[in-house]
Amino acid sequence: MSRLAQTHGLTDVQTEILSTVRDFVDKEIIPVATELEHRDEYPQDIVDGLKELGLFGLMIPEEYGGLGESLLTYALCVEEIARGWMSVSGIINTHFIVAYMLKQHGTQEQRDHYLPRMAAGDIRGAFSMSEPALGSDVSAISSKAVRDGDDYVLNGQKMWLTNGGTSSLVAVLVKSDEGHPEGTAAHKSMTTFLVEKEPGFGEVRPGLTIPGKIDKMGYKGVDTTELIMDGLRIPADRVLGGVTGRGFYQMMDGVEVGRVNVAARGCGVAQRAFELGVRYAQQRHTFGKQIAQHQAIQFKLAEMATKVEAAHAMMVNAARKKDSGERNDLEAGMAKYLASEYCKEVVEDAFRIHGGYGFSKEYEIERLYREAPMLLIGEGTAEIQKMIIGRRLLEEYRFQG
Repeated sequence: MSRLAQTHGLTDVQTEILSTVRDFVDKEIIPVATELEHRDEYPQDIVDGLKELGLFGLMIPEEYGGLGESLLTYALCVEEIARGWMSVSGIINTHFIVAYMLKQHGTQEQRDHYLPRMAAGDIRGAFSMSEPALGSDVSAISSKAVRDGDDYVLNGQKMWLTNGGTSSLVAVLVKSDEGHPEGTAAHKSMTTFLVEKEPGFGEVRPGLTIPGKIDKMGYKGVDTTELIMDGLRIPADRVLGGVTGRGFYQMMDGVEVGRVNVAARGCGVAQRAFELGVRYAQQRHTFGKQIAQHQAIQFKLAEMATKVEAAHAMMVNAARKKDSGERNDLEAGMAKYLASEYCKEVVEDAFRIHGGYGFSKEYEIERLYREAPMLLIGEGTAEIQKMIIGRRLLEEYRFQG
């Protein structure tokens, strides 16, 4: 276990889980990650291994067959997995967001129907909020659901759907005007639908098409897709929570969990970058000594390690705040913002330490250099995080005068 990014106050169970995950990462992920990433190949063997470890049910309550662990445990596991290959952490992230939304907001029938199979990894979750022209403005959603008897008919196009092809359950956010008269605030006329589908691409159920994978600079292996709804008919009992108009709040609650996840991913990638940098600095020699003995490199290593520690501490704080039942949008926003920015900086410093070799696909740091930018935009850009942070600070420090 490394000296950096230690978490105090863990239970024996948490420690054992993390040790098991770290061993799995070292033995099953790191040795094959770069090769699979270069081929943009879905890591089926790794996913099967995570399923055997029970990680798809990590946060799902024991009554539904899960392990019933905390967000903190989950975040620390994500940190370890992202240290091996960030794409793998993306495969489980959307699954956990959907499971969390079901646990917190689903009807009893919905929880009974989905959570046991999600805990076993037999159903893989994905969530869909963004659209091609949407960006960060969720209120501009144009996908729509119209009531038709006992069903709703959904039409529209969604974008940036992680696990779009491999998932079998998608939580989709659309507008629904039923019961929400004209003039209702946009965020009060959104509904989350639970959409079951066959894994794969093309028409995966009548009225629902997953066109294919989006080709990306990094974050390969995991499939990122569009989702096109054209007369997609969904039963009314698949409205998350059974009541329309609550979708925005349900999604934002899930995104808070997602932001802790992205912070954890940033911590994991930064840790790996530091490990690669400090190792290479002791292997490479210039001017008759290890480059690690040059003061300039020691300064760089010191800055990298400090950023790893700071990001980890903020991520842990945000997860613990959410676990306590308190509002954590401020802490999650700060953690996501800091961890993603520091991750980019630590990866770039490790890249610089590698010199020309960092530009070669033979070296792992080249992959990390392409993966880190995704964290700057996933689950909200830095600018969105700063808006959230600023508004919350003004609530907390409101001047009375």
